[in-house]
Amino acid sequence: MAPLLPYLKKMHHVVGFKLYVNFFSMMIISSLEGAAIYLLIPMLGVIGVLSVDVGPIPLIAWMNQGFAHIPETLQLLVILLSFIVIVTIQAFLQRSQTIQNSKIQQMFIKSLRFETYRAILQSNWSLFVKKRRADFTHMMTHEIANVSQGTVSALGLGTNLVFTGIQIVFALWLSVKLTLFVLVSGILLALFSRKFIRKAKHLGENITLLARTYTAGVTEHFNGIKDIKSNTLEEHHYTWFTRLGNKMEATYVQFSRLQTTSQFVYRVVSTLLIAMFIWVSIKLLRAEPGQLMLVILIFTRLWPRFTSIQSSWQQIVSTFPAFESLSGLHRECADAKELDIDRHGQAVTTVRMEQSIECRHLFYRYDPHEPVYALHDVSFQIVANSMTAVVGKSGAGKSTLIDLLIGLIEPERGEIRIDGIPLTSANRPSIRGAISYVSQDPFLFHATVRENLLMVVPGATEEELWEALRFSASDEFVSKLPQGLDTVIGDRGIKLSGGERQRLVLARAILRKPLILVLDEATSALDHENETKIQEALDRLKGKMTLIVIAHRLSTIRNADQVIVLENGRIIQQGEYQKLSDETRGTFSKMLASG
Repeated sequence: MAPLLPYLKKMHHVVGFKLYVNFFSMMIISSLEGAAIYLLIPMLGVIGVLSVDVGPIPLIAWMNQGFAHIPETLQLLVILLSFIVIVTIQAFLQRSQTIQNSKIQQMFIKSLRFETYRAILQSNWSLFVKKRRADFTHMMTHEIANVSQGTVSALGLGTNLVFTGIQIVFALWLSVKLTLFVLVSGILLALFSRKFIRKAKHLGENITLLARTYTAGVTEHFNGIKDIKSNTLEEHHYTWFTRLGNKMEATYVQFSRLQTTSQFVYRVVSTLLIAMFIWVSIKLLRAEPGQLMLVILIFTRLWPRFTSIQSSWQQIVSTFPAFESLSGLHRECADAKELDIDRHGQAVTTVRMEQSIECRHLFYRYDPHEPVYALHDVSFQIVANSMTAVVGKSGAGKSTLIDLLIGLIEPERGEIRIDGIPLTSANRPSIRGAISYVSQDPFLFHATVRENLLMVVPGATEEELWEALRFSASDEFVSKLPQGLDTVIGDRGIKLSGGERQRLVLARAILRKPLILVLDEATSALDHENETKIQEALDRLKGKMTLIVIAHRLSTIRNADQVIVLENGRIIQQGEYQKLSDETRGTFSKMLASG
């Protein structure tokens, strides 16, 4: 029950007064259901099916006295009409309550989705480094769906408990001894079913694990579908998929077998109890026929409630792993929280850069237990509106340095100052509002060119869009697209060439008019023509903003104001392009010669 309690409290916080209205409605519905059952006995007596003494039975005797004042020819009609009215009212209220239950559930799940997504967005970069993207996708889809199912089952369990409680009151009113017999039998059955509950929780954990593996695998496969197709790996991946599918099938069938087995046991036991119940009532308790008939009707309503409660609880327990998993993610996000998002969903920008960025003795390692540092005692200065190039072999620490500069990660030691102000956990997120970042692998959304641009500046005018496209040398190819700015470019921009995607991402970055523009090996996969266009775009931007370029091809940084050469996480050379190229024994000169 522990994993469920925080979410029940959360549901109460989200839904509020509607929960109490819903609870009150359940009581009315259950009371009407009991009243409808009570009508059956006088109805049978009126039509002569049973000749019963109903004097000792509360309410029934009063009802029969009322019927005595009604003409005999109309008694059956009155009873039938009363029965129809009560059942109709109960059915109408049941319908309204079902709709209300759906509204409560959807309000709660919507709140849960918003809270989870917000928590993920507000987490620092380290959390995303530790987890796969597919883990977040799985959490936002499958796990929240499981939590939804658990919540529905919890609401159903609450309904059943209310109904059962009222039915027990009716039954106790009729016969304390017979009702206690049913209650004791239900408690014994609940104790017996504990093994089913434990098994359901274990299967729930297996289902959660398999679902997470399924989501991660499928996501990764489709992300790499080009490599799969080009390297004829279809059979290998299909084999993996079928093995996982067989495991999932076996687990779900096993869970279904568990549910049907428990239902089979309950049905057999209930049959035996009914037989024993009737025998005890007639032989030992000498129950009157009318009373016996009514209590048997109550029993047939009461016992299924026990089995329904048991089934609901079993279903809830099977979703406990989802509750625990989602709670775990929320705890991780809380620990990794780095910023607050305003009501418009954008981080508030407060940082300005008018003088320089200064890095002082930076140390960083991804695993604090490992002795090897990704960056070791790195110090340098970047003047505002200048162009700085960072070069080095693969694994030299270039991307790690950029992650530190744009505030995605924090140094283990050392500090970064912007205009003399230390970059801390308090203001680190806000610097990203002043930065545009262009990665080696350009990311575009499955939308139009216009929509991809407006994502960063929703209020941008047509003129501003084309100005950004001209700066990035993208205006020519965009104007030739079938619908121009309104052309859908496909998943990740697949309908565009690599160079076109890269230039369009650069246009999106320029549209923000950032203080700092970072290009992380943005030309490494481009041909000479597209590389030249990117170079020309950078030349136009030089002096208008601070440029930081991680360069794989050194020809793109000829106009850099300073070049920083990294090797094994250390700065081994630093200076102007021409000065470093003239140092024939230096690493930079050798890189130029080999490039």
